[in-house]
Amino acid sequence: MARGFKRISEEQFNIDMKQMGCLYEDIKLPRRATKKSSGYDFYSPLGFTLNPNETIKIPSGVKIYMLDNEELLLFPRSSVGFKYRVKIDNTIGKIDSDYYNNEDNEGHVWIKMTNEGNKTWAVEVGDRIVQGTFYNYLIADDDCPISEDRVGGIGSSSK
Repeated sequence: MARGFKRISEEQFNIDMKQMGCLYEDIKLPRRATKKSSGYDFYSPLGFTLNPNETIKIPSGVKIYMLDNEELLLFPRSSVGFKYRVKIDNTIGKIDSDYYNNEDNEGHVWIKMTNEGNKTWAVEVGDRIVQGTFYNYLIADDDCPISEDRVGGIGSSSK
């Protein structure tokens, strides 16, 4: 298996999502909308409204596996950005291959978004919210990483 998506475990779900009113069955794995789509649509496992100038942290319920020289980049769906001016807070979500199954959170992908527009964005369970695309990357000839292994989740590589 080279790359793909899995649900987080029910144990991780109970830690991260159960208290938000999510159901494990509502976690949908990302899918491409068409044969020639480059991005995999991520679905919201919870319903919410995001008013102008509000921010929300959305659990996807998904973890991503890929080859060592790959990454997955997350972008808002075109319609979300165009119609509502809703953006991902870190501009582009960048998921490294060693984020998968890290000891902090199994590699559970969370998506933090802010409504910078003037219209309320209403999302129902199962609506598509962002899209992710796999990319290969290159490293320098004299590459010497600071650490060999990831030991945690978001921000852990700077510790």
